[in-house]
Amino acid sequence: MVIARTIEALEEAKKNLNGSIGFVPTMGALHQGHLSLIQQARKENDHLIVSVFVNPTQFLEGEDLDAYPRRDEADIKICELAGVDILFMPTVDVMYEEDELCIGAPAIRAYVLEGEKRPGHFDGMLQVVMKLLNLSGASRAYFGKKDAQQLALITQMVKNYFMDVNIIPCEIIRDERGLALSSRNVYLEGDEKERALCLSRSLKHATKMVMAGELNVEKIKEEMLNVLKDADSVEYVAIVNREFKALDKVEIGNTIILVAAWVGKPRLIDNLWI
Repeated sequence: MVIARTIEALEEAKKNLNGSIGFVPTMGALHQGHLSLIQQARKENDHLIVSVFVNPTQFLEGEDLDAYPRRDEADIKICELAGVDILFMPTVDVMYEEDELCIGAPAIRAYVLEGEKRPGHFDGMLQVVMKLLNLSGASRAYFGKKDAQQLALITQMVKNYFMDVNIIPCEIIRDERGLALSSRNVYLEGDEKERALCLSRSLKHATKMVMAGELNVEKIKEEMLNVLKDADSVEYVAIVNREFKALDKVEIGNTIILVAAWVGKPRLIDNLWI
């Protein structure tokens, strides 16, 4: 495995690749969720590039940029064992100039839900993802469904800018009790790990309601909020279509149910695609 820390080193390493390239961009602190993306990309491509870069432009003032988990040595070992060909680990200075062009996230879909709670977050996320996709030269790039709004916006960016890469959505990976895996789960302490399960429980409850024939969005959200009482605070429960437009009734095959809540220190998100 080649570890490239500069664009020049990445380009040099790519000269040895012939065939399709799979790409998995991450912010490090790799866990089983990341590993599932890496394994799928390894299986479906001739070569595999993974990036580890904690992107400052997608963190808002007061968020956990400085405290965000960083485990470079462990990440390197995980990538080696997973058969990664190139691990790209740039610094901020490599990825950004002082005065740059910016990408503006779409005015509607990027300013609801996560975009409403974290204004400007998606501008920075799209900016770095475009850079990384261009640098990787990937045939396919792999993103988890847990960040559903992010996935939708990246897919739109690739379409709107006519980028020659296929975005591959990957299923949410959960622990044995149902908690969606996240690098921020390391912040959970004591009973918070137990209380955090209310997010996945609320989604399971919504599933049961839909399977029983209940399609009224307000009724489903009301019952989900009851399940979410173990959280310290709930930022939103939303039921939208694949275009992130609010629904009155669940549309089977075109609905995402999303929840964001604080449990202790971390802000957790989860969702369900119906």
